[in-house]
Amino acid sequence: MSNTGTRKLPETSPRRAGIIAGIGYVVLFVFAIFGNFFVIESLVVPDDAAATVANLAESGTTFRFGILAFLVIFLVDVVVAWALYVLLSPYAQRLSLAMAWMRIVYTVMLGVGIVFLMAAAGLVDGGSTDIDQVGLMLDAFDYSWMIGLAAFGLHLGLLGYLLVTTRVAPRLLGILVVVAGIAYVADTTFFTLLSDYESYAGAFLAMVAVPSIIAELGVTIWLFAGAGKEAPPAAVGPDGLRAGVDS
Repeated sequence: MSNTGTRKLPETSPRRAGIIAGIGYVVLFVFAIFGNFFVIESLVVPDDAAATVANLAESGTTFRFGILAFLVIFLVDVVVAWALYVLLSPYAQRLSLAMAWMRIVYTVMLGVGIVFLMAAAGLVDGGSTDIDQVGLMLDAFDYSWMIGLAAFGLHLGLLGYLLVTTRVAPRLLGILVVVAGIAYVADTTFFTLLSDYESYAGAFLAMVAVPSIIAELGVTIWLFAGAGKEAPPAAVGPDGLRAGVDS
């Protein structure tokens, strides 16, 4: 039998990686809006476990579609982390790897949160009368997600820093992404430290939502319009950044 050897798979170009990441951002935006605001926010009543369980029992199918939306987010985020690494690693390999890993850490914590949502759905579908146990599962989802969002904030901070220092995107965009990252980390910090966090939840939501929406919308436009069009550098300096780029 002749040895045909192994066929090398084609490499993904930075431009293609940028398009993949852009598509991922659009998918994430759509499913996050549905899963978080149209399902979780509409069914979960803060500080009223009994009303929440009643909503879940009445709208069990809707709740499960919300869980499915988070599952899609969980899977797509892995693809986006990989695509961003492929896009930016020619300019700053080690920092790009750290940036991608921070998004993966966030994704893992979201996956843990999904497990708690599925447990809550199972309890309600099974006719459980233990309202406190269902409420605990939903709280555990919030806690897992909030911890993950701290890692997501670090991911955005590194992504913004890379956009600024490598100059592959407008400097203002990179700064906006860094600000959004800081907001996520600050929100998780206040969530951890403040016993009456819910009293200021609206203000913290605005603190995170405004810079995050602006920054991530800008990143999405850049990914489709210009990411990866610039020829990758021939060499990367010892600091992990493209030679000649200010660190």
